[in-house]
Amino acid sequence: MLKIGCCGFPRKKDIYFKEFNLVELQSTFYQPPKEIETAEKWKKEAPCNFEFTLKGWQIITHLKNSPTYKRLKEDLGRRENYGFFKPTKEVFLAYERMKEIAKKLKTKIIVFQSPPNFKENKQNIKNMYEFFKKIKRDNLIFCWEERGNWSNLAIKKICKELNLIHCVNPFKRKPLEGKLFYFRLHGKGSYNYQYMDKELKELKTMIKGKPGYVLFNNVYMWEDAIRFKKLL
Repeated sequence: MLKIGCCGFPRKKDIYFKEFNLVELQSTFYQPPKEIETAEKWKKEAPCNFEFTLKGWQIITHLKNSPTYKRLKEDLGRRENYGFFKPTKEVFLAYERMKEIAKKLKTKIIVFQSPPNFKENKQNIKNMYEFFKKIKRDNLIFCWEERGNWSNLAIKKICKELNLIHCVNPFKRKPLEGKLFYFRLHGKGSYNYQYMDKELKELKTMIKGKPGYVLFNNVYMWEDAIRFKKLL
């Protein structure tokens, strides 16, 4: 099983649905809907075989000083308790919202993207273990995309013990753990990058018939995802 799509909708939904059967929702990172009926509406708009994956709410992963909070419209409590997988009431409430949305969308995968300042240290590791061992998964698959230059040893150990998929940009790092792969392609050097044909061919060889997800997240995500789909 291989699925290809984009991080967010780069075109109108009806156009997007004609090309792809997968999208990673980005709005759930900034501000997931308060009304659960909104998620039900999203599901009804999509074809029956369409799959939504979710980017986890920033309250779970990012500290209160992250510039991404400019797009937050709702507070769940004290902002000093936000982020870094802290085992706080606020972080657990944020996860429960994600789980509700996932249930309505029949989502299988939630991606937790930790920021560059989430470094490999005892406190952050402790937070991750407390968070992931305390929450109820309800058969959800969790992906962890770390951006703080953690060691391969730490990533592999954490992902294996907490049953996480190591989510990567495969042109920067190879996945270290997981029963499937989850690739997020952010461009090379910057988001304003269009992948060359030879790079998409290289991506094809990385997959080698393995089950997984390929999500484009660059400025040219629409064009690159279509080109990659045709290449396969």
